[in-house]
Amino acid sequence: MKIEKTEFGGWANCLRLANDHGELIITLDVGPRILSYQHLPGGKNVLKVNPEELGKSGEDHFVMRGGHRLWVAPENELTYLPDNTPVTSELLPDGVRLESISGPIKKELTVTLAAETSAVRLVHRATNVGTAPLTLATWALTVMEPGGLEIIPRPRFGEHPRDLLPNQVMVLWPYTDTSDERWRWGREFITLRQTPHAPPTKIGLRHTEPWVGYLMRSVLFIKSVAFEEGGTYPDFGCNFETFANAQMLELETLSPLRTLAPGESVGHTEAWRLFGSLPEPGSLKEDALAAWLAPFLAKIDPL
Repeated sequence: MKIEKTEFGGWANCLRLANDHGELIITLDVGPRILSYQHLPGGKNVLKVNPEELGKSGEDHFVMRGGHRLWVAPENELTYLPDNTPVTSELLPDGVRLESISGPIKKELTVTLAAETSAVRLVHRATNVGTAPLTLATWALTVMEPGGLEIIPRPRFGEHPRDLLPNQVMVLWPYTDTSDERWRWGREFITLRQTPHAPPTKIGLRHTEPWVGYLMRSVLFIKSVAFEEGGTYPDFGCNFETFANAQMLELETLSPLRTLAPGESVGHTEAWRLFGSLPEPGSLKEDALAAWLAPFLAKIDPL
């Protein structure tokens, strides 16, 4: 596994983490922010970045930029504190630890790449460096390139009258149209197609399944997530949320909410994996899609 300095998008101070199977590019000029993740050899970046916002720094307001970022929830003024200054970094044998301070919050993102696969592990942490208690959760948002299909597994289908208690929570945002044809509400999967010229849409889930996926350009991206039983999550109990508009699609994970005294932290971990040069699934019907996914899911290490 290599770690080397590189340039990306007009920023001279970036790190490239790479092995024979995958590559990450992380900027040190703003953030914490991951700008690129691709399958090697010959892969393309699966993360959406905004070219007009790259290579710049020092803005007095939050700038989206794209890629993978660390926010805090619930969504309020703390969420949008600018992260437009250089991060401090510590090189690790297999990755890097990044830190930045915005107002009363220190953000920390630790990124490691496996030696012999495209597997990436990300640890997100927010620390209260102010003088008053803060109630917040870490919120990790991965912005995907347009044109793909999001795949969200659902819990085991039940049977009446054996299964009398609910096992799923779904939260809708005011602008989400459940008749929107981009969504498919299947028995085994919820899928969302990112398309151009489409209005914003968003849902949140109490997601107890261990993964979500995004399929595009013969590449499958899988993000592993964890659910903390008994945790109090933001947005009526969501540990996973997804947002799409005409430009991109976001896969978002959240930690439980914590009330942090000065010096205390909250955080959560997720894992990524890329599989490239794949044959497209022969069908998106649920049985065929589940069979197509099975060999890839078997290679995912649980969190």
